[in-house]
Amino acid sequence: MSGIGDDDIRLAVKEWKLRLYLYETGPKTTAWVVLDTGDNVLEERARAHRNPHDVAVPEIGDELAAGRALVALGQQLIDCATTDVEGVGAGRIDSHD
Repeated sequence: MSGIGDDDIRLAVKEWKLRLYLYETGPKTTAWVVLDTGDNVLEERARAHRNPHDVAVPEIGDELAAGRALVALGQQLIDCATTDVEGVGAGRIDSHD
């Protein structure tokens, strides 16, 4: 009977560093996210703009701008992976798998 022994298991651990910066200027909040994978550095920026008639709650602008920047970064990662997969001749990938 064959099984997987401890010597057969290889654990690969990677650390990606993500920095998120938030800048507020009046009713505008800008988020800048930087992801360092060790192999590549990806960046995205996004904004949130408060309606001048709304109550100023800086946390809301932070959340919207940061969320938008992170979503854009996620899409950028998927696009990079798709390009890499196609580059090695493996065909298209479904971004929802």
